[in-house]
Amino acid sequence: MRHHYSRWLLPILLVIAAAAWVVWPNNPGIHVGSFDRDIKVVRGLDLQGGLRVLLEADLPPEAEVKPEQLETARRILENRVNGLGVTEPVIQVAGARRILVELPGVGDPEEAVQVIKQTSLLEFVEIPVDSQTQLAGLVGRTIKTDFEGGQGEASTEGQGSEAEPVFRTVMTGAMLKDAQVTRDELGQFNVAFELTDEGAKLFGDYTSEHVGDFLAIVLDKRVLSIPRINSPITGGSGVITGDFSYEEANNLAIQLRYGALPVPLKVVESKTIGPTLGEDSLQKSTVAGVIGLSVVMLFMALYYRLPGVLADGALLVYALVTFALFKLIPVTLTLPGVAGFVLSMGVAVDANVLIFERMKEELRNGRSLSMAIDLGFSRAWPSIRDSNLSTLITCAILYWFGSTFGASIVKGFSLTLAVGVLVSLFTAITVTRTFLHLVLDRLTLLDHPRWFGV
Repeated sequence: MRHHYSRWLLPILLVIAAAAWVVWPNNPGIHVGSFDRDIKVVRGLDLQGGLRVLLEADLPPEAEVKPEQLETARRILENRVNGLGVTEPVIQVAGARRILVELPGVGDPEEAVQVIKQTSLLEFVEIPVDSQTQLAGLVGRTIKTDFEGGQGEASTEGQGSEAEPVFRTVMTGAMLKDAQVTRDELGQFNVAFELTDEGAKLFGDYTSEHVGDFLAIVLDKRVLSIPRINSPITGGSGVITGDFSYEEANNLAIQLRYGALPVPLKVVESKTIGPTLGEDSLQKSTVAGVIGLSVVMLFMALYYRLPGVLADGALLVYALVTFALFKLIPVTLTLPGVAGFVLSMGVAVDANVLIFERMKEELRNGRSLSMAIDLGFSRAWPSIRDSNLSTLITCAILYWFGSTFGASIVKGFSLTLAVGVLVSLFTAITVTRTFLHLVLDRLTLLDHPRWFGV
């Protein structure tokens, strides 16, 4: 039996060491080959501040907005926001005509709003031969094209006054499959695009017939670049070049990749949220958590004596491993999430209370210490299993309902509580049991009922 529980000591020590490395504030992250991952605490909007935007369908009040249109718009917005690199955004349908967007840690709110609401129209526009001498003057200017439908033309100021005649649109971004930021050999940022099968055929046929001509790449009626067709482009892909910064190229790729919104949206409310109140609440929550943990550990040590002290050690392991998982997953910590973590500490010792009470019963019935430990764990397990399973089911329900508007506050709470419950099963059953056997199986001096509160 001693050997059976001794073999658990090394895995437990390895878990503790790994968790301590993850929790370490100056953790360098994991950078192995192409795998590049920083390990840090991810804070939600209420803890680090950010941007909250409320969007509404820009249609007359009598116009119908279908639920599937709003859901499609929500998914497109989610893809655009993810492209911005925002960690754990919250994007929810709010009622029959609105969408709520929460972006923690956004540095440039105006840029984020523009990317969220913009509907871009990409056109590949034919430039007549007699206009080639004016190419340099066209780049960056607004032009008229003969395309007036589809994704919706832009209403750029000055349209019609800067350039005549009307240019022919060869193809639009509706035939675009993907767009990504690339960098050429000179270090310039460009946008590489891939076409659908239909677009690849159309583009291939046109470029085959117009080798040597110029084809303008136009976004929202504004000329980005006018490359020469040096050879037929039949592979279904190409590159938009221009004097882009990375942010400009990335924003363009996002807009093109996710296309037009099914319904036009307008910004009803845009609010930048500061983290001051959240930081104050976090500090108070941390103090409350430390006090709660200390009181629980003191109670366990006084009431259950030696097993309680060993359970306190397992509780510290629980706190370390749980917080490490929060950083690794990562879990976005909000104030409700912190509350779920604090509550889960009480759940973590609940299993030990059940186990130790059964141990005391076995000791009163004359069982040996080693047998009392094993019987206490085995007979308390059904109650521990059922109670924790019911908690996990509740967490799953709360998490599911947390995806709906107005209930997102419970999502972080349910997630941190669920992670805490799962870790507590490991620490209460495996860590505490291993500690008990390693200490008590070797020290017969401690084989006395008073060490266990009996």
